[in-house]
Amino acid sequence: MPSNVAPAPGTGTSSASGAEAVVPAEAVTPLIRGIAVLRRLTDADGVSSLSGLERSTGLARSTVDRITATLARRGYVRLDGRDAVLAPRLMELGNAYLAALRLPRLLDAHADALADELDESVSLAVGDQDGIRFIHQATRRRAMSLSFRIGDLLPAERTAPGPLFATEWGDREWARWHERRAADPEDRGFPAVPARSRPIEYGEDDRNDEKDRIGANRTNPTSRKNGKDLTVGKDLTVGKDLTVGKSLAADRPEEPGAGRSARRLPTLGDDFEQRTAEAREAGWALDDQLIEPGLVALSMPVREAGRIACVVSVVSHTSRHTAADLRDTLLPRLREAVAAMERELREAQHAESATPTPRATAAPSGLAVWTGASKQELGREFIESLARGLTVITAFGEGRAELNLTEVAQATGLARATARRALITLEHLGYVTAHDRVFRLTPRVLGLGFPPLSRTSLAEIAAPHLTELSQRLHDSVSLAVLTGDEIQYTGRVSTSRVMSVHITIGTRLPAYPTALGRVMLADLPEPPLTELLPLTPRTITDPARLKAVLDRVREEGYALVDEELEVGLRSVAVPVRERGGRVVAAVNVAMHSSRRTPEECVAEVLPELRAAVGRIEEDLWVTGRFRRVPRT
Repeated sequence: MPSNVAPAPGTGTSSASGAEAVVPAEAVTPLIRGIAVLRRLTDADGVSSLSGLERSTGLARSTVDRITATLARRGYVRLDGRDAVLAPRLMELGNAYLAALRLPRLLDAHADALADELDESVSLAVGDQDGIRFIHQATRRRAMSLSFRIGDLLPAERTAPGPLFATEWGDREWARWHERRAADPEDRGFPAVPARSRPIEYGEDDRNDEKDRIGANRTNPTSRKNGKDLTVGKDLTVGKDLTVGKSLAADRPEEPGAGRSARRLPTLGDDFEQRTAEAREAGWALDDQLIEPGLVALSMPVREAGRIACVVSVVSHTSRHTAADLRDTLLPRLREAVAAMERELREAQHAESATPTPRATAAPSGLAVWTGASKQELGREFIESLARGLTVITAFGEGRAELNLTEVAQATGLARATARRALITLEHLGYVTAHDRVFRLTPRVLGLGFPPLSRTSLAEIAAPHLTELSQRLHDSVSLAVLTGDEIQYTGRVSTSRVMSVHITIGTRLPAYPTALGRVMLADLPEPPLTELLPLTPRTITDPARLKAVLDRVREEGYALVDEELEVGLRSVAVPVRERGGRVVAAVNVAMHSSRRTPEECVAEVLPELRAAVGRIEEDLWVTGRFRRVPRT
């Protein structure tokens, strides 16, 4: 990597030799630098000042400005004053990996059903060298709930899935793990987890309990004691030189009021090799508060063609389950869920084998036209090689998990030489692997913005578009969702006029006399049209007449309401649709009736409103491809 690009944190990996990998001569330096900026923004939870990016990457400010301008042109970041903010469209890179993987499409519904049945959080994870990454989260909403996001990278030794993935490691993978542990003693390369320095502590009662378990049957490797789940190994050792039951040094002095002395054992994860051996024998693994106090998890591997495809985990809190409770209570049901998932994978494989199709490639992306226009608009601020390199990632997807160089070039419209250099760079950075001249994306692609963006709500997606629309029209703009027979405002940008519409986020209004409500009611097979009260002399209160109005709204795709909610208030609204076409929200422009006539609203406001909603829907469709986007 160039000397002015500092190695980005959060990889959780290192080379087996301990030396930084040599950058190939044909690598694309702007692509390396651009990815470094995206990773810094990801580690900063999606937003950073441009000067902060300059400091964290070691790049010159002019280089940061050019990179962010190119990413903004691509739609991957949004420039907000002096800040760069990750934009939803960046998720198309992670979506390419998830689509190529197939697992979310095939297994997400099983994980969601298991979470609903158990009323516990359920996750799917894949291995990423000596770490794990989540590819799906079905999270329960509680005061104490799981905060991990799709794409988050965790050290394997501090998770329940980690030992299961490690059962398939060879000498090279173990060497990488040992080196990383030595180089990063606090797990600072994993921003999603707390530091590793918290010790494992046992007291005298636990020590005596361990002595009693020496020689215990390996088929029952865990035992509960005082609410703790203490796992013992084959030789009952923890780490390299601490044998359970033996006299150990470094007992700490007894604290005032303490009923027993405590001793400090090795830091979290030092017993990973032991836990891996146990997971290999048992076929499941536990996380008993290895990531942070209170978090417990039970995991099992989901296999395809004899190899681990992913690991499914049930995650809880010690206020609901101890680790032992989780194992004893939920393991049988988890086994059933895993069997169903493996059956789903077998059936999918059988269907794919029964109807073989040639490897698909995407239609040419029109990249040449777009880059030409971008270069003309931005001049030297636009970095063409960065834009081209990132486009290579999007060549992969469903039915395109493995592509050769020719197929990548065809899918992107790039010259073979250009595609080859981009693939060499991405392979060097760990985002693709190559085998027999065929390339595949790796889970590391999820580290390019997916974690912070995977929790984005519809209101957050819409916010910049609402602001832009309000500034363009100089009128108030709102986003709302339908709750029963009412609308609830979830996003709003107001103007500073003397006469303006003043409504706050969270406000609820009846749906029938509002433009926002009517475009959402029109999408329902049986809209609730009861209790139609006259709010103004112009309010429609006849159900048959209102139904006819909703039919027209459904046909025309917009609603215009003139002084039916309040005298002097005029509003036009357009529905917001998800990928499947269902209306999930609506956006309106509201104004005093003296500002524009109804005809002017249709001629001047409606086209701008539809264009803004189109941009919202584009972001929503990218964001919601592999997750449910919260409406509020």
